[in-house]
Amino acid sequence: MHIQNKFFINGEWVTPHATATIDVFNPATDEPLGVIPDADAVDVNRAVAAARDAQAAWSATSSAVRADFIERICAGLKARTEALTDLIAADIGMPRKMGRRMQVGLPIQILEVCARHAREFDFEEQVGKSLVLREPIGVAACITPWNYPLFQIATKLGPALATGCTVVWKPSEVAPLAAFVLAEIIQAAGLPPGVFNLITGYGPTAGEALVTHPDVNLISMTGSTRAGARIGALAAERMKRVTLELGGKSAAVVLDDADLEAAVRATVNSCFLNSGQTCLALTRLIVPETQYAEAAKIATEVAARFTVGDPMGDTAKLGPLVSTAQRDRVVGMIRQGIAQGAELLCGGPDRPAGLDRGCYVQPTIFGRVAPDSVIAQEEIFGPVLSIITCRDEEEAIAIANGTAYGLSGAVWSVDSARALRVARRLQTGQVEINGGAFNIEAPFGGYKQSGLGREMGRYGLEEFLQYKSLQLPA
Repeated sequence: MHIQNKFFINGEWVTPHATATIDVFNPATDEPLGVIPDADAVDVNRAVAAARDAQAAWSATSSAVRADFIERICAGLKARTEALTDLIAADIGMPRKMGRRMQVGLPIQILEVCARHAREFDFEEQVGKSLVLREPIGVAACITPWNYPLFQIATKLGPALATGCTVVWKPSEVAPLAAFVLAEIIQAAGLPPGVFNLITGYGPTAGEALVTHPDVNLISMTGSTRAGARIGALAAERMKRVTLELGGKSAAVVLDDADLEAAVRATVNSCFLNSGQTCLALTRLIVPETQYAEAAKIATEVAARFTVGDPMGDTAKLGPLVSTAQRDRVVGMIRQGIAQGAELLCGGPDRPAGLDRGCYVQPTIFGRVAPDSVIAQEEIFGPVLSIITCRDEEEAIAIANGTAYGLSGAVWSVDSARALRVARRLQTGQVEINGGAFNIEAPFGGYKQSGLGREMGRYGLEEFLQYKSLQLPA
């Protein structure tokens, strides 16, 4: 059991004012995994006050010094990679082999990029007779989800530290354990007191107290569109800056001249990453009607290779969903897909064979899904793929754009110029062309209800800065 009974505030581990606690469960076994404190408004006030008091001195440090601290944090993460891999596998259920790379390795890379940008970024520039300054916005409230516990904070903490902002972090109460390890690493790195602060608690209480606190200048949140809308409304009332990375219902558009097997395989792999609990997952596969039968065959063959099982072992490619509530929601969506007449190609609502406990769901693929059906429109956040057919390129684009979301997407065609032309018409924040890899230097964020603002690379730093123009005499 991982018992955490303190918050990290002002450089120290402090006893919470609140006495309530939150139980954390292992989704693979349904057994207790840990206990964390549930912050109240007093705890939030203490954390924000520490960040506010540290802001002036931290923003006055050189960008090179700030980069040095980020690199020390990277070194600490590297030293604890195996322990973090095991902890996150137990906390959220991602198999260890994938988790080592995605859950620990990728956050380290993101922080390394932020350290480099801190050294290279132009915080001042001359524009005519004006000196334009980019200054830290102040205290940043960072609120992150459970699906990628360290990745999501790295995309916020790195830019915040690089630009001279101070941070109060509230991770998800569903999978919070890695957050305490990161706080230990930050303490060992010698970051000045108050620059980074950690509290835990529920969104409607601790989260809203943090968002509405008068001394918080920016909210950077990753999570559901519903939660993002609530935070956006609260922030707007107080004129606070927000960066929101929210839900997705991303489509892979397979044109009639594409390498069908490569396209379908890549889409299934994307959809099932982290048991489907990935915001940019390609969950809709749009294929020409004439190629549906072959696409369905390939997809089910790929899905059959996704062995479901214990994330701590070496054989499972698909672990459990993060919680019983999440499993129940996904199973409910699968039942809706069946009820609305989609063709169930594999998987379904029943438990995977031999797994009588834990939050496991079968990898599921639906065929001939109606574009306006629930499973084609709503984010499921589980290993569920919808195959949708189209008559031609124009209809494929219309279907791809026909949801409230716009976070990611893909286009496949042997004609790269054609693929690029279609990609330009997709209403989404990023598009993979013929399997193009995710780039942590490129801006990441959404159109429409998938969010506001951008993360990653130098674009992520911009979100934590505000402009000042000094009008110089002639």
